[in-house]
Amino acid sequence: MRIAFYGSSLVSAYWNGAATYYRGLLRALAARGHEITFYEPDVYDRQKHRDIDPPAWCKVVVYEGTVEALKRVAGEAAAADIVVKASGVGFEDDLLLAEVMASASPAALKVFWDVDAPATLAELKSNPDHPLRRALCALELVLTYGGGDPVVEAYRAIGARECIPVYNALDSETHHPVPADLRFAADLAFLGNRLPDRESRVEEFFLGPAARLDGRKFLLGGAGWHDKSLPANVAYIGHVPTADHNAFNATPSAVLNVSRASMAENGFSPATRVFEAAGAGACLITDAWEGIELFLKPGEEVLVARDGRDVIELLRDLTPANAKMIGERALGRVLSEHTYDHRAAEVDRIFRSRAPRAEAAE
Repeated sequence: MRIAFYGSSLVSAYWNGAATYYRGLLRALAARGHEITFYEPDVYDRQKHRDIDPPAWCKVVVYEGTVEALKRVAGEAAAADIVVKASGVGFEDDLLLAEVMASASPAALKVFWDVDAPATLAELKSNPDHPLRRALCALELVLTYGGGDPVVEAYRAIGARECIPVYNALDSETHHPVPADLRFAADLAFLGNRLPDRESRVEEFFLGPAARLDGRKFLLGGAGWHDKSLPANVAYIGHVPTADHNAFNATPSAVLNVSRASMAENGFSPATRVFEAAGAGACLITDAWEGIELFLKPGEEVLVARDGRDVIELLRDLTPANAKMIGERALGRVLSEHTYDHRAAEVDRIFRSRAPRAEAAE
């Protein structure tokens, strides 16, 4: 089936945490025979920081950040069997949703794909007249980056016909074990952009333990931390390109996942970093959130910390042999149950069962 997908960016992960999710899912869907066009606006300097070329498995259309260009590409939705508008596109999201869905064929399956459901739902709750709230009744389906039953119930309560979580996963072609790289040597490494919804948790789970373990080496990657006061044993390396993620994850004794506050509170929302780290065979320490056991087994495939004190104790007790064993178990688990091939099989079933007219027309 022909899929028109309107999202933030496929070719750039710069200030775009959804890139890995989009790439893994859409490549796997293309392998199942879907013809995909991804539309992304030229905003936030993402095109200057491309980390992949436009792929053979998906046509990428980059449009100018103008209303005129937006309306032009929205009109192309008319030719699609499935029309997807993602959250957080980054330029005139409400207008894009309205234009895309107005252009879509009456026979097309119309989907809103929310890659930040807690934030979207909070916005909808605070604004009863939000355009998305009004549009839900005209959409057949809401898919979400995660969230479990709390997100499903919240979306249904505000008018969504159907809501199904499609969780993050491992893109094993991109994220996999590699040899250690001395650039990323550390006792604990954390990779994540500086965001208001995450900063205090990074202080609790990463910077606080670093300050108390001054004999250990900590490594911080991600954009926005350049003017943050850091303990002397924390090395800041800035934005880490996707091509270096495997070495960043595979080299340190352990890597840390710190969920944004809204994701941690909601639960059932594993970040892409969880699967990237597991895919590289890393020993992962994650902050505690409900639902982690659905993806990795605490104590055996992942280490779980309730606060900074737990991080300190886990690091003090961690041996190289245990770290290696945890990483190997995590890698085995995600390869067997949590790849984007697994997720794409689920999405393919969802699409084909809900777009019978489009499939019959192929």
